[in-house]
Amino acid sequence: MSARIFLHFLLLGCVSFGGPTAHIAYFRKVFVQQRQWLSDDDFARQLALCQFLPGPASSQLGFAIALQRGGIPAAFAAFIGFTLPSFLLMYGLAVFSLAQTPVWMQSLVAGMKLLALVVVADALINMARQFCSGPWLWSTALLSGLALLFMMHPALQLSLMLGAALVAYLRSPKVERDPLPSSRPARIPLLLFLALLAVAALIPDAVFSEFYLVGSMVFGGGHVALPLLNAFVGDSLSGEQFILGYAAAQAVPGPMFSMSAYLGAMLSPAQPLVGALAACTAIFLPGFLLVLGLSRAWHTLAARPRVRAAVAGVNAVAVGMLAAAWVDPLLLELPREAASIGMAIVLYAALRSGKVPLLVLIGVVVVYSLFFL
Repeated sequence: MSARIFLHFLLLGCVSFGGPTAHIAYFRKVFVQQRQWLSDDDFARQLALCQFLPGPASSQLGFAIALQRGGIPAAFAAFIGFTLPSFLLMYGLAVFSLAQTPVWMQSLVAGMKLLALVVVADALINMARQFCSGPWLWSTALLSGLALLFMMHPALQLSLMLGAALVAYLRSPKVERDPLPSSRPARIPLLLFLALLAVAALIPDAVFSEFYLVGSMVFGGGHVALPLLNAFVGDSLSGEQFILGYAAAQAVPGPMFSMSAYLGAMLSPAQPLVGALAACTAIFLPGFLLVLGLSRAWHTLAARPRVRAAVAGVNAVAVGMLAAAWVDPLLLELPREAASIGMAIVLYAALRSGKVPLLVLIGVVVVYSLFFL
């Protein structure tokens, strides 16, 4: 069973371009419509849980589908299969970058800055429309973004998330008769999640710790990992190295969190494979542990208005975090030539139109970078 599930997800990991939204569509087509592993209702329930939790929603959804189909071994087999192609590509980019820096690489990095600026702008607009549905949430996003523009630090990011969650929880009307849980959460995965979180907080400078903290804090989609990762590794990598990895993660199939393989290898030049494996494992693990711990109790948890309000507050902070990261480093790193600014505008218009695939835009950027920069 696990071997078959691994092969199914390996194939998807090779062809799943387009980011988390596209991945979810692929999963529904393959596992609901074609293979009928689960019903539409089950799929919607699993998707709602993964969007509620921190972590990479599409990878968590694949994990949850395989968990329902074949248990814990199948779930981790699905993760490995879906992530392996992008992991190898991002790790290869890191090894190549560590080995040499040819002249054409500098031009490619300049072009990738344009692509990253455009992709994040598009994600920011979509997230703001989805998560900022009222004046309070808009204010939370705006104030968070302004605060992080002055100090993009992990402690401040976490404080803003916790503060927004607490205020939103208290602002939400209390339900007098809250239903009792129909099923209890699984304690062992949740205790392991908390234990590893405590270890990561106590040893913050280790690669595993840094990426585990990021995986525990990412609400609102893979793009929110950008400001978190930049805050953790910004002092160790140059802005160009970071943006190259982020832009490359848009170009490969599979989860965007595979950027962690590139960053982990770059942070561990003496043992790049060890660093890549540690970073990739750490950033995905928190979300998987939470899926294992809360999947049985999800219906009751999602029915609590105060819990939903707290998550909404965290998502609003995530919008502010992404806005701050769009300004610094992406906007500040934008090449100042008129041609580059014009190209960024054209790329943005094409992406927002919804008629030009991201892969086509990536090809345009590569050609522009190598021949015109």
